[in-house]
Amino acid sequence: MTVLEDRITMADANTQRLDEWFERLEHMPVPEGFRVEIVGGNVFMTPQRDTHWEIIFQIALALRHRFEKGVRVFSDVRIDFPGHENGFCPDVVKLRESAEKDDEGRWRHEDVEFVAEVISQGTAANDYGPKKTAYAVAEVPVYFIADPYQGRCFVYTDPKDGHYVTSTRVDFGSDIDLTGTVIDLTLKTDDFPRD
Repeated sequence: MTVLEDRITMADANTQRLDEWFERLEHMPVPEGFRVEIVGGNVFMTPQRDTHWEIIFQIALALRHRFEKGVRVFSDVRIDFPGHENGFCPDVVKLRESAEKDDEGRWRHEDVEFVAEVISQGTAANDYGPKKTAYAVAEVPVYFIADPYQGRCFVYTDPKDGHYVTSTRVDFGSDIDLTGTVIDLTLKTDDFPRD
């Protein structure tokens, strides 16, 4: 078996297991207002807070205004990313204009241009750790973290060899210049609430 065939077989097995997990989770009594995702084969359920949602909404709205109708911006939609059993549901994701669903009816990580995660206390380690790595491996051009506990945003760009080469830290209240990226906008954080 070649390395490529081995990777394809492993990816297929990961997708099958993720499908099984998500199917089971759909039949479980997950409380309303909770988000469920699988990171590295572990299931995480996180409650949505008003602070969390307000930041998500502002980011999605800024993307909608920048790219207008027809832009594919989603929240909490499953996208499988590279690595062991990574079925993520990003807080905000923007897909490239030419994005198409795969044979299973899901969006492909290869079409993701931007991901934003808003930190929750229980899953912060995922957003700063394995999810950041998976997004870099998938070569997501812009990964954005909003941390209402620190009152800061972190922007990661230029993915290379499974890591982001460039990182920028900006305090809430300052504009974030993303004009040199695929997003090509200045994101205002004046109204980002803090926890």
